[in-house]
Amino acid sequence: MAAVTELGYIGIGVKSLDEWKDYAANVIGAEVVEAKEDGRCYVRLDEWHHRIVVEEDGTDDLAFMGLRVGGVEEFKEIQQQLEAAGINFTVGSAELAQERHVLELITLEDPSGNPLEIFHGPHLTPNLPFYPGRRRHGGFKTGNGGLGHMLIRETVGLDKTYEFYKLLGMRGGVEYQIPIPNQPKPFEILFMHCNERDHTLAFGLPSEKRINHMMLECESFDDLGLAQEIVEEKQVPVGMKFGKHSNDHMYSFYIVNPSGWMIELGWGGRPATHQSEYYNGDIYGHKPQ
Repeated sequence: MAAVTELGYIGIGVKSLDEWKDYAANVIGAEVVEAKEDGRCYVRLDEWHHRIVVEEDGTDDLAFMGLRVGGVEEFKEIQQQLEAAGINFTVGSAELAQERHVLELITLEDPSGNPLEIFHGPHLTPNLPFYPGRRRHGGFKTGNGGLGHMLIRETVGLDKTYEFYKLLGMRGGVEYQIPIPNQPKPFEILFMHCNERDHTLAFGLPSEKRINHMMLECESFDDLGLAQEIVEEKQVPVGMKFGKHSNDHMYSFYIVNPSGWMIELGWGGRPATHQSEYYNGDIYGHKPQ
């Protein structure tokens, strides 16, 4: 069975490209690369050509997310798996593949209408070392774990969502059952993984937008402290204060971006256990603001 291997890239639509350029470079500490097209820029975190496409289209939401497969054979196999399951998809044109800086891709939607792209052959630029927009103690942890993780909207129930992403070769389950006062059932959050990262996608939190948050992991713990100082200096709104998650053991805090959803900046996440576990809350912190 062919399986996706990582969250390779995402695309976001924004109202203000200039605000996002400043935020990406001077708050997150990523590298901003101008695009040939007006109203677009790329955000680099490592030696990939880009990990994030930012497009000024007024939506302030997730436009697409790219899930990678290993190569040509896996790309063919996953199309066969989707066809056998009755899942509609479209083979991307050569022009779209060139725009995304990949060799080939297909486009489709998950059961909740989230726009997906499954691709192989990303464009890497090791001749252009990562050049952050501000001082950092280290880079971002990507590698075999991919871009990071995202929590995205689901509208059809966790069971249907799980079955769809299982079809893509992902594994996972409910990892949080959070008690709610005066409610018979706890609140559940579903996590799915496909590599060494504890999870790549998560579902279950209510969200007006397609995306609730995206996590970017720092290689150095000092960059988490530095980011907190910058957030305070620039008065960037904090969505959730510093804390440590129970499932991936990530030390992190959440900051609001110019589009109104959140970036989780983290450090120290443990690898996936590849075994089922659940928790009633975090180890400490992460208080909503």
